[in-house]
Amino acid sequence: RQPGSKALPIIMVTARGEEADRVEGLESGADDYMVKPFSPGELAARIRAVLRRAGSGAPDGGTGALEAGGIRIDLARHRVTRSGVDIHLGPTEFRLLKALMERPGLVLSREQLLDRVWGRDIHVESRTVDAHVRRLRKALSAGGGDAIRTVRGAGYAFEVSEK
Repeated sequence: RQPGSKALPIIMVTARGEEADRVEGLESGADDYMVKPFSPGELAARIRAVLRRAGSGAPDGGTGALEAGGIRIDLARHRVTRSGVDIHLGPTEFRLLKALMERPGLVLSREQLLDRVWGRDIHVESRTVDAHVRRLRKALSAGGGDAIRTVRGAGYAFEVSEK
């Protein structure tokens, strides 16, 4: 593995199914080993399991925190600060900020945010996202400018403004 890809999960998909092959694949660094043929459902379940085991440590580089534009999310302590000042967020606003900060600069649609923040099994109106973004903006405004950009007809993005 390359140094920058150390936290990247690997699933080996191969036709070689002997025990020695599986052991060699796992000992060489694979997180899972699948022998063909397999169903797409099994592959999807294994991908979810590997990502779950990898945890949320991948986007933050293993620090347990996300930081950009003077905003810092301490994932382990569930705390947010902006320029060193504590920002008090509700659980939904916390998850919303985390989702946006994990992909700085990228526009996430309301539907993508609903999936990431509320989950796929919850039926919530897409305009609910707008209300929570408004609350998040109000909470973050105490420490400086607006870190969340609205893209009309597309969604929202976390804007990194390193001054």
